Amino acid sequence: MTPEIALRVGMAVAAHFGRDGRILVGKDTRLSGYLLESALASGVCAMGADVLFVGPLPTPGIAYLTQSMRASAGVVISASHNRFDDNGIKLFGGDGYKLVDEAESHLEGLMASEELDGYRARGAEIGRAKRIDDASGRYITHLKQAFAADRDLSGLKIVVDCAHGAAYRVAPAVFSELGAEVIAHGVAPTGTNINEDCGATHPHVLSEHVRQAGADLGIALDGDADRVIFCDDRGDIVDGDAILAMCARDLHQRRVLKGGAVVATVMSNLGLERSLAEVGIGLLRTQVGDRYVVDAMRRSGCNLGGEQSGHLVFLDHATTGDGVLAALQVLTILRRHETPLSRMVRVMSRVPQALRSFDVPRRVPIEQLPSLSRAIRRVEAELGGDGRLLVRYSGTEAKMRVMIEHVDEARLPDWVDHLQAVALRELGTA
Repeated sequence: MTPEIALRVGMAVAAHFGRDGRILVGKDTRLSGYLLESALASGVCAMGADVLFVGPLPTPGIAYLTQSMRASAGVVISASHNRFDDNGIKLFGGDGYKLVDEAESHLEGLMASEELDGYRARGAEIGRAKRIDDASGRYITHLKQAFAADRDLSGLKIVVDCAHGAAYRVAPAVFSELGAEVIAHGVAPTGTNINEDCGATHPHVLSEHVRQAGADLGIALDGDADRVIFCDDRGDIVDGDAILAMCARDLHQRRVLKGGAVVATVMSNLGLERSLAEVGIGLLRTQVGDRYVVDAMRRSGCNLGGEQSGHLVFLDHATTGDGVLAALQVLTILRRHETPLSRMVRVMSRVPQALRSFDVPRRVPIEQLPSLSRAIRRVEAELGGDGRLLVRYSGTEAKMRVMIEHVDEARLPDWVDHLQAVALRELGTA
């Protein structure tokens, strides 16, 4: 990710969404966000569109403001849960939803085309850029409206780990204004410490803080705050699957769960599926990625979905995963029942799971690897109805991922070892 690429992205976004439009631009706390923000804004303005800067703000906050401010599109400069020296760009349409594959392909085509240079604005047609000073306040107000109006968080002690990321101001403010005693960590960004031994990618740190403080709950966000991992009152880590089970049952009991199902990905634990089935709720699975979860939710009419990694989507309140908003939904349930999280998440019993990622020299479609395909079928036969297997390539790295679930945890390592050995042998590295 370079300034030159960001410039072309800005130009393509303005050309795609309309040269007379307004493009909202936000970022997380990475050092490179400053130069990429300037380059992207230059590209937008060069095409005649205007830029609205909102500064460091969670990805879901930018989605919300894009919609509420009637902007043509929203741009997030963030690499989410990655190290500080990575960066990337996420895009939202004017409706606050992430772009479909076809729109992204069109933008990529524009970036590589000389067609863009013919669209440049001249003289008084060049776009303007201005900063929205109250962006955080608008988003905080939106978040608080998603919490039960007849309740507050008084008497609760909450540890919040913001990963030195985009929510370092917003998240503590929301929970404090609702009455909680907040112990904040990861709220001193330097530009180079985002996600460093903190946040949703290092939940064991949150667990230690919860135990030390004797807190009622721990909330860990990732760098752009679109996902969340919890710790209960005992300091035990609670992932997205357990939260989905708890929230789905609550919505179902109150007869406000839509679509008769929850949407999750192929990575979600079999225990989630079984927990939902116990009360007559279905589970729709998608490929990995919150964008695909949201798309399936919209097509199926469901209002709850998410990922094991902590992307939790409450479509009645937001158009994308929102870590802070998800935490508020969990806190609403805890307040309604006056029951600790450790007890509420007992509705789901996790099936033992083994997950391994390993480097591969090439990405041959799995169906074109006969030895691996046969090995997969053999393992699936052994799993029977007591387990589940998934073999796939990473979407961002030269890695293969093997995930196996089975009630007999002792057998998992042998199955994973076998599939890895077969895959590497057939791909020519063993």
